[in-house]
Amino acid sequence: MTTERNWAGNLAYRAARVEHPESVVELQALFAQGGAVRMLGSRHCFNDIADTDGLLIALDRMSAVFEITADRDAVRVGGGQRYGDIAPLLEAEGLALANLASLPHISVAGAVATGTHGSGDALGSLATAVRALTIVTPSGELRSLQRGDDDFAGAVVSLGALGAVVDVTLDVEPTYEVAQHVFEHPSWDAILADFDDVTGIGTSVSIFSRWERTDVADQIWVKQRQPEARELTRADLFSRLDGEAATTKRHPILGADPIACTEQLGEAGPWSERLAHFKLEFTPSAGAEIQSEYLVPRADAVAAIQAVRTLAGQIAPLLFVNEIRTVAADDLWLSPAYGTDAVGIHFTWKPDEAAVRAFLPTLEAALPQTARPHWGKVFTLDGAETRSRCERWDDFAGLVSRFDPERRLVNPYLERLGL
Repeated sequence: MTTERNWAGNLAYRAARVEHPESVVELQALFAQGGAVRMLGSRHCFNDIADTDGLLIALDRMSAVFEITADRDAVRVGGGQRYGDIAPLLEAEGLALANLASLPHISVAGAVATGTHGSGDALGSLATAVRALTIVTPSGELRSLQRGDDDFAGAVVSLGALGAVVDVTLDVEPTYEVAQHVFEHPSWDAILADFDDVTGIGTSVSIFSRWERTDVADQIWVKQRQPEARELTRADLFSRLDGEAATTKRHPILGADPIACTEQLGEAGPWSERLAHFKLEFTPSAGAEIQSEYLVPRADAVAAIQAVRTLAGQIAPLLFVNEIRTVAADDLWLSPAYGTDAVGIHFTWKPDEAAVRAFLPTLEAALPQTARPHWGKVFTLDGAETRSRCERWDDFAGLVSRFDPERRLVNPYLERLGL
């Protein structure tokens, strides 16, 4: 048995072994050995979505892929490559992605398969940039899908249930610069009274709170695409929020060293060095931590945040920081933003998993019943309830049965969900 753990250290994988193929041929040979198998990305999931008692396969040693299309509107990359590795390559070519997650350390295939997102009222999750992907199924068959194909919308956010995603083609655009500002101790009442205006301040907006106080949040981080960014010094908005601009660089977790964070204070720089919260060369966030996230339709966002606010006294002792972000709607079957603009309510918990799991049912009961969990983070909703919040679950289950008829990729996580 392996003794390998996930990035945060809260999960030990049960696999008999971990293999790192260096080519598609080697990957197919591993699948040909039979038995239970799962794919392992950059290990940034906090639950057992990637776990198995069989074989774990990581694509981190596959040959790097970086192929820009003739029209320079897309790039093909390896599924095991990290966003932090491909972003500077794109920037060097004068190209950009529309969005990044808060940390660039995550693999492309893993982030896409779990519906991981950045922030922005008009920006979809990372999966929405996918225009094509190649999957090696457990039978060893190579299947290529592109946007518009019948199975495509079900195959992108796949929970790793279809096979190994060996390459992904992502939409790109001309490069651009982003300036990042931090705004401190804004009033919660003011934020919730004008939530749409607040999240529309910039291209990407994050609201951070430790919930040690319920009258003010800790910070609002605003990333503004240049040069069309909205003016941040609008007196009417900021006076209503009753806060002030930070004068020194900040970390999302107040008191933590901000050296790991991307540049702030309005200093414009390439998208690749601003859209993420953290720099690739540093350990992001707290390191030893547990994460949960629930995405609610935008219409339910204020009610959801108010529900969290009422639980502040129970949340604060367990919490490093809570982040609230927005995600544009998409048509990907298992995306938490399927069919609706969504607001993500993300919790970075202290590494006390027993206490966190004991509290989560209280939190989940308080949130609107439209809340969908992030697939790669810790949640305690049962399978039937989770499925009921995914309109296309039955269609996805049918897709899984066609790609993996022997159920070799179905692990305890997927069984709990009803696959």
